[in-house]
Amino acid sequence: MQKVAIMVDGGFFLKRLYSELGYLEADTAAKFLMKYCLSHLKSKGKNEESKTLYRIFYYDCLPSGKKVFNPITRKTVDLSKTELYSWMHSFINTLRSQRKVALRLGKLSDAHAGYYLSVDTTKKLIQGRIEELEEKHLQLKVEQKGVDMKLGIDVASLVLKKQVDQIILISGDSDFVPAAKLARREGVDFVLDPLWAHVSPDLFEHIDGMKSHHFNQIKLN
Repeated sequence: MQKVAIMVDGGFFLKRLYSELGYLEADTAAKFLMKYCLSHLKSKGKNEESKTLYRIFYYDCLPSGKKVFNPITRKTVDLSKTELYSWMHSFINTLRSQRKVALRLGKLSDAHAGYYLSVDTTKKLIQGRIEELEEKHLQLKVEQKGVDMKLGIDVASLVLKKQVDQIILISGDSDFVPAAKLARREGVDFVLDPLWAHVSPDLFEHIDGMKSHHFNQIKLN
């Protein structure tokens, strides 16, 4: 029986979920995440052992509750009163109540939080393709702190203490490579689930396998 840890890049998962299924209520999205993770335990290859869940690790940050100034509308926006703020808190609270879920919440760098021009808007502005800036040209930017470090520490702890036989990482970027290298050196099977997103071919040398499930195959009832 393989003992499996499932690690979820929360921001990435929620973006993919929204792009595939559209808006879901917070508690529904949390339960869907659980169902999706557990689907990895039910599917196994021809020569694979049966799997049992060690724990689901969820990495994310709660949204900022800061008040930020919008230079287009010239109004101060209280982020703690936005729909996203309420939705994320409800989503995280639902996950807290689930069995075998460990939340790894980083912090947001509120010091530099604010509205900025997107790269695309800046290019168009320089090229003279935008005559007057509108609110749609701004994007709220708040940087995460500590999430990648928490994931790396967890992988190291699981691997060096020999607590799991396999790690399944749900993510879409290459920040996990150092952690994957350590896991594989210590004999732990490291599987990437990019949720059908494109993965750079050179990442394959750092993982033992890749597997994603279709969202429309996950049943909530």
